[in-house]
Amino acid sequence: MEATIANLVEVTRYLPMLLRASWINIQLLLALLVVGFIVGTAVALLQVYGGRFVGIVAFVYEWVFRSIPALVLLFLFYYGPAQFGLYISSFLAATLALGFRSSAYQSQVFRGAIQSVSPGQMLAARSLGMGRARAVISIVLPQAFRLSIPGWSNEFASVVKDTTLAYAVGLNEIMRSARIIVDRRYDLAMLALLVVALIFLVFTYAGNGLLGVVERRVRIPGLMAAEPGGTRREHG
Repeated sequence: MEATIANLVEVTRYLPMLLRASWINIQLLLALLVVGFIVGTAVALLQVYGGRFVGIVAFVYEWVFRSIPALVLLFLFYYGPAQFGLYISSFLAATLALGFRSSAYQSQVFRGAIQSVSPGQMLAARSLGMGRARAVISIVLPQAFRLSIPGWSNEFASVVKDTTLAYAVGLNEIMRSARIIVDRRYDLAMLALLVVALIFLVFTYAGNGLLGVVERRVRIPGLMAAEPGGTRREHG
């Protein structure tokens, strides 16, 4: 009992280091969500409105990035460019690898949401003289983004956890800091990892809570927002 209490006290000494490292995870999370959102929206639009050939290209992109394991993508984006004399930072490699992977999953959420918008909306916009592109941007996408929030919140929770994989390419995020603690004091391994788990529980709960508030604020009256893009990503 005394040893357990002593270990708890010892772990609290490392807490500031873990919290500082978690800020890197937050920055990476924001970068991944931005890349995933922009690219995922573009891929979804190409799949729905791009025609046969472009739709196939978008499908191949989505299939490739959903099929390759995240760690393999990280190593490809970190070590691959060096083979051509181009050296990129761990943060940029993680942003591109995990961001493109997230965009593949987000594209399916957005594609389902876009297809959930009634075709009559597009017909009404075109009858008012809107071009197709303007109708998509002004009429379809605002509704689709509202409908996609439940599915997107699931992707948010997955991306939060994906940020811990970046330690594999040397990024000094929270898991790398936890590994430093374990290397110094193996007897603190369980407690250090429990602290990391609690921090990510807070991140996930806070993020999903915020998205829940946003969903209620922007909900379209009279329209059921079933979760679009019904595929759920697999995690090991």
